[in-house]
Amino acid sequence: MNYAVKKILKALSYGPLDVQAERRLAELKKLDPMRIFARKLDVHIMNGTHEVPVRIYFPTQKMLEEELVFQYSGKVLLFFHGGGWVTESVETYDRICSRMAQSTNQLVLSVEYRKAPEHRFPTALMDGYAVAEVLFSGQYLKGVRPENITLMGDSAGGSLTAALTLLARDRNAFWPRQQILIYPALWNDYTETSPFPSVRENGRDYLLTAVKMEEYMNLYQSSAEDRNSPYFAPLLSEHLEDLPRTLILTAQYDPLRDEGEEFGRKLKEAGNEVTVKRIEHALHGYFALGIKYLYVQESLEIINQFLKEA
Repeated sequence: MNYAVKKILKALSYGPLDVQAERRLAELKKLDPMRIFARKLDVHIMNGTHEVPVRIYFPTQKMLEEELVFQYSGKVLLFFHGGGWVTESVETYDRICSRMAQSTNQLVLSVEYRKAPEHRFPTALMDGYAVAEVLFSGQYLKGVRPENITLMGDSAGGSLTAALTLLARDRNAFWPRQQILIYPALWNDYTETSPFPSVRENGRDYLLTAVKMEEYMNLYQSSAEDRNSPYFAPLLSEHLEDLPRTLILTAQYDPLRDEGEEFGRKLKEAGNEVTVKRIEHALHGYFALGIKYLYVQESLEIINQFLKEA
């Protein structure tokens, strides 16, 4: 990374977290002119009395008719967006979800879970769990077999994905066969006491800072005790056996890099099938851009290979 780019990144990384400013910045992605070409359908799945919005992205034009969707018997990616449990949305991830559907030739379901600080832990997790439970039960897409559903998320969405698979196993309710975690947030401490060198190496000048991660978690938690829960920080789990086949993508210049790679090591140690790939020169958040370059294409190629090997 050259000197000029480092200086720009350092300047952009400065300052505390401003939730409203971060949300306004994320909303700018809605102006993407390519969004109008996305093939999609908006539906709702119930979590108790709350309707969880879910956007379905189609790999082909012919599936646009709603009745064809509910006859679908192919493969599905159930996706949870990032944003520190606080920002971003299905809308702001529109382009990458559309591209994933086309690239993988699978149906992509993107979940609009409720965000903090208005809705704190474990609300987002339980919104995602409710959607997954309905999908795996066959109540919604009746032709989809459980083994053809892959759970997937980036950053905070990667955290929700990992937590959801732990919860599903612990409740013995349904069993996801595969999960894809993209630079996931899996730990509970981003201060100087963190055991991971990447927090100190990459936690100041690369857009996502260690200070902001602490602020995101403060907004997400309902109480300080939440940070000790493996459903809040999946890397805390002492029981990582019997979990799905897993792909983990990490980014070189990311404070979360080492915890993602450590999670992969622990999953493998517990007897699970795991692939870990580090995207060289990449920053945290690159995948959400949905642009051909900036390492997205490389990631989609790795994801496709992982899905083909199932």
